[in-house]
Amino acid sequence: MERRDFLRVSAASTGAAALGGLASAGTASAAPARSGPLAVQILLYDGVEEQDVVGPVAVFGHAGHAGGQVRLSLVKPGGPGEVAGTFGTKIAVPGAWDPAAGDVLVVPGGGYAAKDGPGVNALIKQPGVLRGLVRARQSGVLVAGVCTGVMALAAAGLTRGRPCTTHHLAKADLAAQGGQVVDARVVDDGDLVTAGGVTSGLDLALWLVTRYLGAAVAVGVESVLEYEQRGAVWRRS
Repeated sequence: MERRDFLRVSAASTGAAALGGLASAGTASAAPARSGPLAVQILLYDGVEEQDVVGPVAVFGHAGHAGGQVRLSLVKPGGPGEVAGTFGTKIAVPGAWDPAAGDVLVVPGGGYAAKDGPGVNALIKQPGVLRGLVRARQSGVLVAGVCTGVMALAAAGLTRGRPCTTHHLAKADLAAQGGQVVDARVVDDGDLVTAGGVTSGLDLALWLVTRYLGAAVAVGVESVLEYEQRGAVWRRS
């Protein structure tokens, strides 16, 4: 059965057996009951990879039009302002980052090869950012890393001893910092979700939509985007 057909059937099913099958298949069907919208923050900074940002923005944005309730915020450390992406795209960021706020924090990657330039390496050198990442997880926020954004999570100690993944060019560095690197497109370890290179931000966001808002919403987003989640999702059983 095609994956999208499987999700549609699963979304319509309420049987325990169907839910068990979905868990073993690495997908989720029925979303847990929520009292309000899913609050997602995406952390922006100079040198951020544009695709790492735009992919999740599109997925979460369309989820709000596909029957899901989402409150999406672009934030930056130190308050609102403008950032310049890897390829010079100027992005106006309206909000300051509150690490304890929201349900999900997405940390995109960017500029990892430029050790002394703008990008995730400069972000890692900010102690306040690393403390904020730790505070986010301690506050019950699900912390998600896209591509080399995962290396910021590693620098904060969030991936040490835990299953995770990142861009293939940074996997050795992630392992050297104590991460248990998994060969999967998306790795879901409960309150830590990580994804591979660049375009995997689409897949990470679609997985989080499936997990939080249900398969029916995820299918609706895929239909509008004309994109189907690809690659394996590793999830702790």
